[in-house]
Amino acid sequence: MRVIHVVGTADTKGEELAYLRDLIAAGGQQAVIVDIGTRAPSIAVDIAAGDIASCHPDGKGAVLGGSDRGAAVSAMGTAFAEWCRRHSGEISGMVAVGGGGGTSMACAGMRELPYGVPKIMISTLASGDTAPYVGTSDIVMAPSVTDIAGLNRLSRVILSNAAHALVGAISASSPAAADDKTAIGLTMFGVTTTCVNAITERLGDRYDCLVFHATGTGGRSMERLLEQGFISGLVDITTTEIADLLFGGVLAADSDRLDVVARTGAPWVGSVGALDIVNFWAPDTVPSKYRGRTFYEHNPNVTLMRTTAEENAEMGRWIGRKLNACDGPVRLLLPEKGVSALDIEGGAFRDPEADAALFDALRDTIEDKARLVFLPCHINDPAFAEAAANIFQDLMEP
Repeated sequence: MRVIHVVGTADTKGEELAYLRDLIAAGGQQAVIVDIGTRAPSIAVDIAAGDIASCHPDGKGAVLGGSDRGAAVSAMGTAFAEWCRRHSGEISGMVAVGGGGGTSMACAGMRELPYGVPKIMISTLASGDTAPYVGTSDIVMAPSVTDIAGLNRLSRVILSNAAHALVGAISASSPAAADDKTAIGLTMFGVTTTCVNAITERLGDRYDCLVFHATGTGGRSMERLLEQGFISGLVDITTTEIADLLFGGVLAADSDRLDVVARTGAPWVGSVGALDIVNFWAPDTVPSKYRGRTFYEHNPNVTLMRTTAEENAEMGRWIGRKLNACDGPVRLLLPEKGVSALDIEGGAFRDPEADAALFDALRDTIEDKARLVFLPCHINDPAFAEAAANIFQDLMEP
């Protein structure tokens, strides 16, 4: 039977864990307490830390019994992630409480649960940079406001809200799919929105179009869903995350970007959308080595830097090598009149020389020239969207 799992370090957070369990039970759902602590628990638990630690690849001893707390926390996170992979079918939802160590351990496991399984992390770190904890998952981070150090008039309210939110999510019936369309993934950025919206409009009658914001996390989430079989093909128009990966931007892909296309053999129609851009936060966050470059202030907190011809050539070689490893149906569309809304005649980032360097490097690197499609238009022109939609449909339904 699938039940709600209440997770935390039962040596220091026992009172909070018991409170959450009782609230969930009062709401009509069964809950069990999972201990991910490395010391003796202060309350009775349903799943002991030793059971979790036994899932570590090096055995229980790699987690428990050592004197280095940092190493123990890291090892328990590894063990809990493996435990969640093995037991995901038994988990209807998960709520956890933690400070720094507890958040790290609990989220390591939560990230392994399927999308759609409700996950709430009540954390002292939830008001800061949560990217390392959430990753590509759908974890909800709830600020604890006070430290998690016993129940008080505020912590009771915060914990109660989380417990009732979880009960509500599980008690409500899941929304049914509107139809039986095949799901596909698309990548979009503000400067390619016109293009991707037009493609979505053209393909929407036939496919369930899931659009991902190309912010690093977006691309990783899309590719994870492709690997899981949740989506069946990609219209990867906006590959700007690769520019950030190679040149130190803040919205970077991982180095394994595009590898899942090779592993799955899924249909892929891509382009070079927004490869004219490397993203940074406010101007004072731009590395000093980039002084003198061409910048565009997207807003006071986001600064865009134009890529050079040399950088575009490097990106072309990088993408070309990735696509050479793909055995499935792949097409790369190259818009000869500009790769973003800024790279257009009269635009702040218009640089035909840089674009040509990108195109030449792709032409020189990609072994199967039939995979390259040169289009005499801008990426946001209707003709480009029409070509992308038609080619993708041909690859999906040959």
